[in-house]
Amino acid sequence: MHTARDPVITTASPQALAQFQARLDQPPQPNTHLQTTMRTSTPLPPWPYPRWIAHRGAGKLAPENTLAAFRLGAHYGYRMAECDVKLSADGVPFLLHDDDLARTTNAATATAKEYASNMPFPHASRAQAAPDSIANTVDLAAGYWPWAALSQLDAGGWHSRSYAGEPLATLAGIAAFCLANGHALNIEIKPTPGDEAHTGTVVAQHAARLWHGVACPPLLSSFAVEAVQAAHATAPHLPRALLLDTLWDGWLDAAQAMDCVAVVCITGCATPPWCRRCMAPVRVRCVTRLTTPTRPMPCWRWGSMG
Repeated sequence: MHTARDPVITTASPQALAQFQARLDQPPQPNTHLQTTMRTSTPLPPWPYPRWIAHRGAGKLAPENTLAAFRLGAHYGYRMAECDVKLSADGVPFLLHDDDLARTTNAATATAKEYASNMPFPHASRAQAAPDSIANTVDLAAGYWPWAALSQLDAGGWHSRSYAGEPLATLAGIAAFCLANGHALNIEIKPTPGDEAHTGTVVAQHAARLWHGVACPPLLSSFAVEAVQAAHATAPHLPRALLLDTLWDGWLDAAQAMDCVAVVCITGCATPPWCRRCMAPVRVRCVTRLTTPTRPMPCWRWGSMG
């Protein structure tokens, strides 16, 4: 069981980490207003997930969204991880954060281009670049690549030499790792632009099948409302969360309409009124996504779950 003393994977310096851990060792001070609000509201059921979640498997200590990252996160003591899942051109759910393959794979190299150019791509390239550009040979948008081509890419060499040759991970492979080790998972649905509803449907179908009968199912989340709506319609028994990078008009009504169990926002959006608004009237948990290891305790005092 995770506690506030568990290790934290972050990109911060050792000095910042030491200061962060010192803050974790101090119990949060009670918030009288929040306690009063919660006492007068219907109690929430127990939160089934750990407070600390390894972002993309292991933060930036390993190539993000790979099995190597998940193994490293587990080595540091994490029992839950977050990952980004999108669909290949032929419908295979796999892990990747960006819309394209340029940053975290070798798709732009000559070897990858040569292999991909011989693949029967279901979608024609929409590149409008110069004749000698990479994009003119193959489109680097990940959703246009079939899994047979994606599976040949190096998704680790960009990070460091020790991870060279690490392949992209499938949702099925991550599920096998999590289930074998008793770990929980937050699946962020990352659709190719224009494919939000379809991606939400397919990812929810696979998650429901892979975690069938498991006591602690994965938490499905997305910034794309259409993806969360589709996941809700496809697998209503799986818990859902709405992700926010800004507090746009109607976000709370949308979360309630989709029966979300949590609203997840970056720390810049997390304020005491925001947390209390989530938790008091509609019984939605607020969860903050830390972008720096220096601000966890205020969020907890306001009622954030992690």
